[in-house]
Amino acid sequence: MSKPNYILGISCFYHDSGAVLLRDGEVVYAAQEERFTRKKHDDAIPVEVVKRALAHEGITIDDIDAVGFYEKPLLKFFDRILQTYFKVWPRGLVSYHHAMQEWMTKKLWTNHLFGKELGYKGPIFYSSHHEAHAASSYYASKFEDAAIVTVDGVGEWATTTVGYAKGTELALTEEIHFPHSLGLLYSAITYYLGFKVNSAEYKVMGLAPYGEPKYVEQMHKLLDLKPDGSFALNMEYFTYEYTLRMTGKKLEQLLGQPRRNPESSLDQFHKDVAASVQAITEEAMMLIVKHAKETCPSENLCLAGGVALNCVANGKILRSNMFKNIYIQPASGDAGGALGVAYLIWHREFKGKRSSPLPHAYWGSEYDGTAIEHALKDHGLTYEKLSASDTIKTVAQLLEGDNVIGWFQGRMEYGPRALGNRSIIADARNKENWKKVNLKIKFRESFRPFAPTVLEEKVDDWFELDRESPYMLLVADVHADKREKIPAVTHVDGSARIQTINREQNPRYYDLIKAFDDRTGCPVIINTSFNVRGEPIVESPKDAINCFLHTQMDYLVLGNFLVRKDAQNQKMQDNAAYLEQFELD
Repeated sequence: MSKPNYILGISCFYHDSGAVLLRDGEVVYAAQEERFTRKKHDDAIPVEVVKRALAHEGITIDDIDAVGFYEKPLLKFFDRILQTYFKVWPRGLVSYHHAMQEWMTKKLWTNHLFGKELGYKGPIFYSSHHEAHAASSYYASKFEDAAIVTVDGVGEWATTTVGYAKGTELALTEEIHFPHSLGLLYSAITYYLGFKVNSAEYKVMGLAPYGEPKYVEQMHKLLDLKPDGSFALNMEYFTYEYTLRMTGKKLEQLLGQPRRNPESSLDQFHKDVAASVQAITEEAMMLIVKHAKETCPSENLCLAGGVALNCVANGKILRSNMFKNIYIQPASGDAGGALGVAYLIWHREFKGKRSSPLPHAYWGSEYDGTAIEHALKDHGLTYEKLSASDTIKTVAQLLEGDNVIGWFQGRMEYGPRALGNRSIIADARNKENWKKVNLKIKFRESFRPFAPTVLEEKVDDWFELDRESPYMLLVADVHADKREKIPAVTHVDGSARIQTINREQNPRYYDLIKAFDDRTGCPVIINTSFNVRGEPIVESPKDAINCFLHTQMDYLVLGNFLVRKDAQNQKMQDNAAYLEQFELD
């Protein structure tokens, strides 16, 4: 029997670092580093992910046949970055020094650092940033051919690409280059609205339905958009080429108000600006995709890059019917570059057969009952151990009404969304759950919407969607006659960011929602990520327990172990040391 071929894909140094392990071209492990280090958007070499990937397979780093990095650092630094600083000199002096420190200490020395941090001595392959994005979507899809569109902030030079793939061959044929970037436009407005760049763009997307696109004319002064989807930014309004900020006074003058101070109140103006940048993003994406359809002979579209996480734009593309099928893999942002470069090595360097379609997003670590029980005992918690069937039955009953439940099961999800294994769940029929989960559990802005999970076979009974959406990357309207029935997941504009689930993808999560449907006649529940604002999604039982104890969640379900908050409250009242340990009020 021949030795399996192992390929390790890595993305790091910018934001959301991650690693993916392929065995004979198939994914066996994938995760983001932030889940283990507990540092949100951690950009470090994903040492912890690699450790767990190797342990999962029972191999060592010496068993890895090739490592891939998701972009070309030399091209990025010596070509794009240095050219940019020379172009804007001397305005970029401070930014230049900051960048030089970053690049000269780590980013240029990938080979050395992988050897030092990972103990790896074998060959390292590099793809371009957008090739990695494209490959991550196409090779994970079930399509035999596809048009490909990738859109993000920036890779080496490219910010937007169009390409085509068939069989195992993939080629990008058109590019738009930095500094002209749809992703950076969205990030610039994110910055202007007082949110964190490369972290809070989804807040802008969630805020947009509360506003009217009153500033689209101003947005068109920022973005010169052509009918073929090509575009250029008016760089007079942006400062990211030569400062550590995204925008300056000129944009404030254009929009008529100064940049919002972070954490200050949001007024109608901010909501209208969010609606306006969302509108022009959708307009641009529609034109880019239309051009891809005209130039690439396929009924299938693969989307990737950070802008492909804009599920509102994705939903609009789907409803346009330009393509028969659309695919977006669960880690569409930079973390997914690790998946793409691993696929490229398999197909280009090892001439491997076409990878199987990615069946689900559950590729992280898993904890058995023994590990869970040890964590519960270490924390001194009172708990009940149930059978698998009783767990489903009990939690389906507890979901009814205003209970909020931490649901920790199986292997952790790959990508930014919790998809039923590291989730906080609640009854979508109770409108008060929206406010309760936002303010008392997630500690986040009250305007933020919640996504529904719905049984796949019933999605079109409740939503204007006729296909699966397993990774929560499509927005569609809730049917008008169902909006009052599931108000906790119906956004202000009548839409919802939908996750569908079938039993093959996740039997336990599916069975829970099916049992809830059998009890209530509603196949829809709230699903939001198991974390509080500013922290990564929980990875381990310890993480889940700490989150549970620091919030007003009512129940915690770890595997088949049920923890009731009211039982812990009495224990905490009787144990001052326990309270001090977790710094509870």
